[in-house]
Amino acid sequence: MQTLHIKNMVCPRCIKAVEDLFMELGYEVVNVKLGEVKIMANDEEVYHAIISKELQKLGFELLHDAEVQLINQVKTLIIDRIHHANEEQMNENISDYLQRNLSKDYHQISKAFSSKESITIEKYIILQKIEKVKELLTYKEFTLSEIAFRLGYSSVSHLSRQFKQITGLTPSEFKTLNEQPRKSLDEI
Repeated sequence: MQTLHIKNMVCPRCIKAVEDLFMELGYEVVNVKLGEVKIMANDEEVYHAIISKELQKLGFELLHDAEVQLINQVKTLIIDRIHHANEEQMNENISDYLQRNLSKDYHQISKAFSSKESITIEKYIILQKIEKVKELLTYKEFTLSEIAFRLGYSSVSHLSRQFKQITGLTPSEFKTLNEQPRKSLDEI
């Protein structure tokens, strides 16, 4: 069995697209989750160049470098937690969450992330949370208080302050825009 790490997998549709691609390429897929695919194959049976080319057509990237793989895993875990987790899962301390899922010391994870990405994990989390706030404001399903609670903010004012700091707009100003600017999760 082999595990391949893939960049830009950010949602359940990405999982389905990668799984379909590997099946089309003739690999027996054992498991696919955000950021990785496990296939039944040994080194000689895996054609990295072909896989890489086909993944690129779908907007993904096959990762080879161990440190880049770690950074991708961190991003994937954070995206999964912020965009797909329930409120209970949001309450776990981020350093504990990353250590538990990556089986590495948080200091080591944080140092590697900051050196490769030029921002801290904490700043990356804030950027992801702000994109989630934008999404939820666009859908108009939740009040700002509900959004703050869902994303683990201590208060609405804390969320509003961070939102304005990142976007230059208050959440209320953002809601009134005709075209609300958002980024795809893999662009953050």
